[in-house]
Amino acid sequence: MGIIAIQYQTTNDSPLLVAFNREEKISRLSQAPRIQSGRPRVVCGIDRKAGGTWAGVNQHGLFVAVINCPKRSVPPEPRSRGVLCKELLGAKDAEEALEKAFQELSTGCYAGGHFLCVDRFTGGIAYGGDEVEIEKLQPGLHILTATRLNDRDDPRQEFVRRLLTLQRLDSAVSFLAVASKTFARKPDENGKRGIVISEPDFGTVSSMLLSLTERTQRSIMQYAAGPPNEKPFEDVSALLRQVLSTDRANRAAAAAKEAAAAAKEAARETAVKEFAREIAVREAAAATTTS
Repeated sequence: MGIIAIQYQTTNDSPLLVAFNREEKISRLSQAPRIQSGRPRVVCGIDRKAGGTWAGVNQHGLFVAVINCPKRSVPPEPRSRGVLCKELLGAKDAEEALEKAFQELSTGCYAGGHFLCVDRFTGGIAYGGDEVEIEKLQPGLHILTATRLNDRDDPRQEFVRRLLTLQRLDSAVSFLAVASKTFARKPDENGKRGIVISEPDFGTVSSMLLSLTERTQRSIMQYAAGPPNEKPFEDVSALLRQVLSTDRANRAAAAAKEAAAAAKEAARETAVKEFAREIAVREAAAATTTS
């Protein structure tokens, strides 16, 4: 399962802000976020059992995450939702990722799962429960769990929303500060009013905070390798920035190549003009000698 908060297109310094607590079997081992091989470049954690991921960012600034959800009809050997999540990170943007998610979930080969696919410009949820559908993401604060986006009947969602809106979330700094405390909140003595889940075999196994900004070097990724009330958030922003810089480097290389080609063409045109000018001079000299 899991719970995600998304602050989307409402702050000047960061179009996309995310807080995500992953909930899984305690015995299911995973690897902390790192840069994966292949193209596009991706930074994400890896589930050691199936080889997929639960959340990541690619070089185009696309964020994809999956939250398991109930589903009445599950195939005997369902395909890994985490593997699909990793595959979706191969898309160039959120629209392409959502389309692929919809197509894949429509095959019925998966257990229940909701896929969040979002970049700086657009995004949405591909619901993969009993019904497969897409819900587009509008600017604002959104909460997603195993039910649906912004489910007012989900007490966990409403509790997170209330905690996050006690202060103005008008910058990346304010969102990350409030979200880090909110998503590390333990239940009270009655087992209520908490976000972190702690059960013998199941619970919150990691947490992620993310800020994707217009300026690559200001983007932030923090990761807690366990319940965030027990494990501190570690800064892995260098990995994120390295991945996001790939497109900038590619654009610079393409611009340099284009400039070199333009310079070569200009030199060729200059040479042609010089040759034509030389021929004209020779022809004029020959005409003068003949006359």
